[in-house]
Amino acid sequence: MERRNFLKMSAAIGAAATITGCEDSAKEINVIPPGVPESSLEQLNWSACLVNCGSNCPIKVFSKDGVITRIETDHETTDEYGVNHQARACPRGRSLRQRTYATDRLRSPMKRVGKRGEAKFVPISWEQAYSEIGSKLQAIKDNYGPESIYMHYGTGAYYGFSSNTATWGRLLNLNGGFLDHHWDYSWAGVYPACMATYGDQWDSIGGSSLSEIVNSDLFVGFGFNPNETRMSGSGEGYDFVKSLENNKKNIKVWMVEPRYTDSMRGNEDEWLAIRPGTDAALIEAVIYQMINSGWVDQNAKPFLDKYAVGYDKASLVNTKASVTLNADPFIASHAEFIDPDQNYHDYIMGQGIFEQDGAKTPDWAAVVCGVPAYKIEQLATAMMAAEAPYISAGAGISRHANGDQATRAVYTLAIMTGKIGRAGVNSGAMPSSYSFGVAGMQAGSNPVDVTIPVFTWSDAVVRGEDFSGTSDGVRFKSSGSQERVDNNPAKLGTNIKAIINCAGNALLNQHSDSNGTAQILQDDSKCELIIVSDCWMTSSAKFADYLLPDSTWLESVDYANDSYASGQMAYATFMSTSLKPLGESQSMYEICAGIANAMGNGAAYTEGLTGEQWCEKLYQETKSMNADVDMPDTYQEAQKVGVFRKYMSSPVIAFQSYIQDPIANPRPTISGKFEIFSLSLARKAATWSLPTGDEITPLPQYVVTWDGYQDQQAIDAGYPLQLCGYHTKGRTHSSYHNVPWLREAVEDAVWMNPKDASARGLSDGDMVHVYNGRGTIEMPIKLTPRVTPGVCALGQGAWYKPDASGKVGPSGHVVDIGGCINTLTKYHPSPISKGNPQHTNRVQVVKA
Repeated sequence: MERRNFLKMSAAIGAAATITGCEDSAKEINVIPPGVPESSLEQLNWSACLVNCGSNCPIKVFSKDGVITRIETDHETTDEYGVNHQARACPRGRSLRQRTYATDRLRSPMKRVGKRGEAKFVPISWEQAYSEIGSKLQAIKDNYGPESIYMHYGTGAYYGFSSNTATWGRLLNLNGGFLDHHWDYSWAGVYPACMATYGDQWDSIGGSSLSEIVNSDLFVGFGFNPNETRMSGSGEGYDFVKSLENNKKNIKVWMVEPRYTDSMRGNEDEWLAIRPGTDAALIEAVIYQMINSGWVDQNAKPFLDKYAVGYDKASLVNTKASVTLNADPFIASHAEFIDPDQNYHDYIMGQGIFEQDGAKTPDWAAVVCGVPAYKIEQLATAMMAAEAPYISAGAGISRHANGDQATRAVYTLAIMTGKIGRAGVNSGAMPSSYSFGVAGMQAGSNPVDVTIPVFTWSDAVVRGEDFSGTSDGVRFKSSGSQERVDNNPAKLGTNIKAIINCAGNALLNQHSDSNGTAQILQDDSKCELIIVSDCWMTSSAKFADYLLPDSTWLESVDYANDSYASGQMAYATFMSTSLKPLGESQSMYEICAGIANAMGNGAAYTEGLTGEQWCEKLYQETKSMNADVDMPDTYQEAQKVGVFRKYMSSPVIAFQSYIQDPIANPRPTISGKFEIFSLSLARKAATWSLPTGDEITPLPQYVVTWDGYQDQQAIDAGYPLQLCGYHTKGRTHSSYHNVPWLREAVEDAVWMNPKDASARGLSDGDMVHVYNGRGTIEMPIKLTPRVTPGVCALGQGAWYKPDASGKVGPSGHVVDIGGCINTLTKYHPSPISKGNPQHTNRVQVVKA
């Protein structure tokens, strides 16, 4: 059926049907439109859009005879913002019919027969898959130890009872354990920046609620772009817009970003078109103005003396004396690394040991970051005049070489205002969201006591036996989310020999240096086993030894809460289905139960419960966790209602309890205070071994990096343009790339300023090669003043696809006609977090 006719039919059926929703009734559609036979009735089931955007929007799935007929979203309330507003899905969620029935959908278990990466497979039975995988996992554990089996990072199914982490984690723990990772690709630079400054990694998403913008008179966002990354009708983008609408304090909005984003689109008063990776330099110049004018001494100094460490020399002298006397030997050991001469005041003002470096003036910063000095001065003036500045750093600025330093700089700017803890003021962190807590199936105990940074797994395939705390950021699991345990002695001790990759595309597509990573994975003498469980033939799936087709969430009985960035409203969806899973696909619970049974652990895995029985058991736990919500007695009744919601009872004001009583509520930093001078990073700087050119500094300093704006070596090599990725509305990371409607709606093209295009003889729509020493991609070019001169911007997540004919590009590599930005990104973990630096790139662009 043509799409036009399908839409006409859907509209007619939708207009004739009466649906009463999540807060009123649980009736299925049973109204027969005139002239339509009873056999054509649609069934209605509630499900959710479960990809890693942070919202998990509810979805209504209409089907007939086990096949989806149409998708709708939440229209069940009167839609009063802050009372009962609708959690409407964005275009991605609305395209779930197309995604579910995509042509590359996996339908049967398969086994590799060609060279790894060639995507040559033969179908096998589930019984053969269970038996062979079970035997291989047991053998690898026995031969190399459980830490040689790596559970890879994947965010395509980390919801509810049948999540990838719960199901596969439970299976692997019954086999004796596995190697896990810490942190994630999105926020790997954010977490240690927050630990160093505020004490706990989760403070990074514990900023003041976006609703507090109502009480602010200044908003400053660094890489803050919720209206593209958090598009849900109940997400942070909507909260941001509504808070600005409701503000009565004549708020001024400043956005700092290399690209003019949809979060601006007229909401902003000022766009500072900064060069990628230079946010810290801009911030240092703003703080210079605050200090040099006398404003800090007159306004913020008492706050800094009471609540923070490291602003001036006296602060560090006192801290050194205090830490020396600490009863905890590990805490006390940091005293020797505190140098009072390395204080922030002297660094900014170019005094003392920093005299040769010079002051961090607006004129100095303008040369680095590309923002005119007068604009930097205006921002500093606005900052000093503001009674309630809301400052926030999006995670994008952390995904650079030394991006954790840029994030620390934003936190420091918030501290330097001396206003944290007040209404309308933020800590620089990402905003707090509310959440509907749900119970989960326990994965069990994992005896492997170390984890590796999430970004370093490909290196661990090659040299994991050398990984340590001081060289590669290995951490003890007992460290948790803080820095009050000594991780320096941690070691991995083995190379990774098996990878479990389920519901994720970071095995290849979302990891740096796709060409180099493919070479590592192709060598099956290194990593001996790769298991991929997914729904589609992604670029990562092509590197599997065993392909296990997962059922989609629309075909699953499960549940999901609102995820981690749904804003002021929390909700949970209890999912049901009338669909027939395509082919032989199974849920991950069924897959893992089958493997566990082949390993002799079936009874321990299932505990005698089916998937639906697990949902009922966990529903009862969830119900008891949410006594403030009127929930029915059984899971099956909850499935009929579909969605349950509740609202944030009161807004969060970041660190208010610490400011009100710092003695009773100390921060979990080494000093117990906010740390401008990070004691934990001072110790790391002195004890860690770093690659040549990498640097760790206890102060949040702008650092010149490889492939950054000031990397003259990369410029001389013929790569004059900075390339920065961004989140496109047409995908969530790489999810939904295989939906043609979204590819049509949101063009994949590299953005370039007309000034740069003119110098290269390029016109809008030309096919171009974007290349550097790591690879070449081919795609159209979009000319727009919405990107800073000297910078190209490319939506991340397109699927890696080397040209089948072997066409070679100017880099000397086979051209990636899929347009994956990671064909061009460098594998070079950042110094502190060992996280991904995938927004730091140098390239050239020429007509294809």
